[in-house]
Amino acid sequence: MPQNVFRISTLCVCGVWSACFFGILALVPSAQAQEYYFVTYSHEMEEPGNLEIAAKNVVGAPKGGNGFAATALEFEYGVKTWWTTEIYLDGQTTAEESTVFTGFRWENRLRPLLSEHWINPILYFEFEDINGADKALLEVVGHDSRADFLARNSRAEKKRETEFKLILSSNFKGWNVSENMIAEKNLSGGAWEFGYAFGAGRPLALAASARKCVVCRENFVLGGEMYGGLGERHSFGLRDTSHYLGPVLTWNIPSGPALRLSPNFGLNGNSNGFLFRFMISYEIDQVFSKLRRN
Repeated sequence: MPQNVFRISTLCVCGVWSACFFGILALVPSAQAQEYYFVTYSHEMEEPGNLEIAAKNVVGAPKGGNGFAATALEFEYGVKTWWTTEIYLDGQTTAEESTVFTGFRWENRLRPLLSEHWINPILYFEFEDINGADKALLEVVGHDSRADFLARNSRAEKKRETEFKLILSSNFKGWNVSENMIAEKNLSGGAWEFGYAFGAGRPLALAASARKCVVCRENFVLGGEMYGGLGERHSFGLRDTSHYLGPVLTWNIPSGPALRLSPNFGLNGNSNGFLFRFMISYEIDQVFSKLRRN
C-alpha cells in the first residue's frame, strides 16, 4: 500500500473509531481536563473521583520503513488530591505488516506539595509490560532513534521496565511552563536510560465570554513542546539521540470531549522526519458516585 494512502486511511479509521467511542461517552455529563501536551506532564492532577478516558494516537512514516499508526488508550483516575493513577493499553498497525496489541503501562503521579508554588514538583512512577513492536512514543529516552521503527513487527522481545520522572511545573499570568526529567530501566538488565520533555502553553483568552459558545477563544489552548533522549548511564549526553519539536493545539469543547493536535518535527538524522499526534479525551466527574446512583 502506498505510504500516502496508508496515512490517509489510518487517520480516517482512527478518527472514526475515536468519534464513535467518545460520542457514546458524550451522553454522560463531563468535567473539563486541564492538560496541555502529549509527552510533557504538568503539575495538574486528576480531581478525586473523576475518570478521564483518552485515546492518544501517533502516525509516522519512517524513512526506509513502513508507515505506522499507534494508539495508547488511557484510563486516568483521581484517587486522592495528591495521587493520580493511570492504565494505558497500547496497540499499533503497520502498513504491509500487521496490527498488534503491544502491552500495558501502569502510571502513578504523586504531588507532595498541595498548595500552589512558584515551582510545583510531581513525582512520577511507571511500570511497563510491553513488547518490541510498541510504537506509542509516549516518551523518548536513551538512544531511541528512527532505526527502531524499521524492523518488522515482532512481539518476541519483552520489555518490562520501570520509569521515573521528576516533573517541575509553574503557572504564571496564564502560562504553564513544565519540565520533565526521565529515567528508565529494563528490569531484565541494561543501563539506565535518560530523556527530557519541555512544554509551554496558554489559553487564547483567560476571561470567559459572557455568552456560552463552543468556539470561544477561552476554549482553545496553544502551546508547544520539545522532547528527546539524553543517552545512558555510561554515555550520557546528546550523541546518537533523537529529538522532536512541535506546536500543540487543544480544543476543550464545553460539556464535551477535548481534542488535541500536534505535528512533530524531527530535529536530527536520528529522528523520524515527521510525526502527527492527535488525541481525543473525555472526563467523567465522580464516576463511581454515578454508578452507585444508577
